[in-house]
Parts: sequence; C-alpha cells; structure tokens
Amino acid sequence: MRKIGAIAFAAAMLSGAIGAQAADPLTLQLKWVTQAQFAGYYVAKDKGLYDAVGLDVTIKPGGPDINPSQVIAGGGADVVLDWMPSALATREKGVPLVNIAQVFQKSGMELTCRKDTGIAKPEDFKGKTLGVWFAGNEYPFLSWMSTLGLKTDGSGVTVLKQGFNVDPLLQKQADCISTMTYNEYWQVIDGGIPADKLVVFKYEDQGVATMEDGLYALEAKLGDPKFSERMAKFVKASLKGWEYARANPAEAVKIVLANDATGAQTEKHQARMLGEINKLTEGSTGKLDPADYERTVKTLLGGGGEAPVISKAPTGAWTHAITDAALK
Repeated sequence: MRKIGAIAFAAAMLSGAIGAQAADPLTLQLKWVTQAQFAGYYVAKDKGLYDAVGLDVTIKPGGPDINPSQVIAGGGADVVLDWMPSALATREKGVPLVNIAQVFQKSGMELTCRKDTGIAKPEDFKGKTLGVWFAGNEYPFLSWMSTLGLKTDGSGVTVLKQGFNVDPLLQKQADCISTMTYNEYWQVIDGGIPADKLVVFKYEDQGVATMEDGLYALEAKLGDPKFSERMAKFVKASLKGWEYARANPAEAVKIVLANDATGAQTEKHQARMLGEINKLTEGSTGKLDPADYERTVKTLLGGGGEAPVISKAPTGAWTHAITDAALK
C-alpha cells in the first residue's frame, strides 16, 4: 500500500510539474509605476486567477522613461496598457496596435484650479496660465481650448508644460494644472490646499475626454488563433481581478504595496487611489464602447488648432473579438 501510495504521489507531482510547464507565458507592460491604478492585474496574479486559466503572467512596471508602445514593438511584451491617444498615434506611425479590451470606462483626467484665481467656469480660463502634460496627453486639452475659442499661444491662455508633479499649483506658477482624479488631485490636497479652495473641471464633464488604460496587442499577433486565445484568457482573469479589487479594496491595496519594489507608495495614498479607480472601472465588461472610441478619435483629429495627433481616422484599431471570447 505504501508503494502504491508513493507511486500515486509521484504521479501527482509529475502531473503538477507538467501542468506548470504547460502554462503559457505572457508579459504585460504597464503604463506607469506599480500603484493601485493597476490593482486588478496584481490581484489576478496574486490570487492565482491567471494560473487558473493556464497563464504564467509577468507584470512589468512602467515609468517616465518607458513607452509601452515601444516596448511591445520591440518584443518586450505581449500586451500593454496605454492611453488611446498614444496607441492611435503609434498605430499611424507604423506599429499596428489594436485595443483588445477597455477596462477603464471613464477618464480620470481633470484640470484643477485654485479658487482664489477667480476661475469658476471654463470661460474664465482666458488670460490664465494652465499646466498641461505633453507627450500626447495635451491633445484633449488643446481640443477643449479650441471648443472654448481660446488660443494656446498666450493670447488666449498661457500653457505651462507641466512635469508629473503638482508644484506649479502649490507654488502659484500656474492658475490650474492637470491632475488625475486618483493621483495628482490628492497630492494637491496633501500639499496643503483644501478641497474647498479648489475648482475642478473633469474632462468627462466637458465632453473632451479620451480613453485611458486600454489593453493593446499587435495586429499581426492577433491573427494567430492561439495568441488570441491566450489574450481572451488574460482578459477574463484580469476582469475577475478587477471585480475582486472592487469588492475587497483593503486587501487589493496590500497586494499592490507588496508588489511595489521601490517602497515609495503609502497605504493611505493607494487606498484613496483605488477608491477613485474603482469608480472608473465599475460596471465594466472590458468591451470598448464604439461611441467612446469615436469621441476619442474626433478629439485627436481636432488637435485644438495645433498639429493633430493623428491625421486620419484609423481603421482596425479595436476589436471586440477578445472580450467576446473572454465573456463566454
């Protein structure tokens, strides 16, 4: 009996080893550093949701010097998280990225102003200095200014090229700065300006928001049925990870912090961030809404009177095939 038990145990171990070897490797490149913005993916990995669908997922953090589109073009990732303006610009330049899932259903971008500047509505921007992120993030802003009839050459508004911090507002170098609902806005609060001393304009409310944090893969690879099957499994498990993060935010934050190799993140900031992120992903099925896509394209083609980020409407830049398979 002991011999049979030993054989059975060895067979089980061998079966487990074969199963582990059979897991398909997959690399995800994030758009930014490890933080609650990406909680669903870290949760899916930590809770074994990727393992359950036969995937061995590696999550690569991003940063200021990492362009996800360049990483995937160079073969450094199978799927990347990127904002649609960057992805569509990259596609037009010859790297055919395709949106395979859109977990974020809303934009978190906003313009945050000091109330003491006298700004109470968008029309009050005239003559003011506004901080704006560039490298593709400026196009929603430029389109918005164009809609308001405000030139960005200083005769309408003065544009301050903003770094990834909130110093221009704290130091009164700008009347308003770009913030995300889940990140820089809270840095302003922590910097000493209370909410009642701020006026916030959300891009979603102004009708000029573009889609953020979409999952993108290369068009040529999606032509391979086996690759597409892997992507569908990845999206399915990732959606479950996001569901878990929304239902268990405190645990999800701890998982994010455990994956932060820099040790730079704090539990307080990550908890607030996840609370806001969950509002952007709530109710998401991962499917890109064509109307959201068309709004984004229209915004990017407008360019606010400046050179547009894309010169023509793309074709084949998104698909529902992966999410349809993931949701079956």
